[in-house]
Amino acid sequence: MEIATRIAGSAAILSVNGRMDAVTAPEFEKACQALLEQGHATQVADLAALEYISSAGLRSILSSAKKLKAAGGGLAFCGLTGMVDEVFRVSGFMKMFRVHPTVDAALEG
Repeated sequence: MEIATRIAGSAAILSVNGRMDAVTAPEFEKACQALLEQGHATQVADLAALEYISSAGLRSILSSAKKLKAAGGGLAFCGLTGMVDEVFRVSGFMKMFRVHPTVDAALEG
């Protein structure tokens, strides 16, 4: 899994590429935490290039979201496709998180 980060206004964008599983999920948490420590409590995860997500990936997302919320921010998602979109729907994450079609839509609200 690869994670590229950039700042857009008051939000940090994490572009996630590859597979988020038990081995790679901690990388997502570390990336979110590093951005939080830099003062970016509002984050958007662009999952357009994410091919697979496991239950470990979902746990990492929950853990990161809780930390961001506690810091007064939040975590939104965009670009879900295929299996990742299906996992978000089945797991109830679509109801728990703000999910948008694009990064721009996520940044707008």
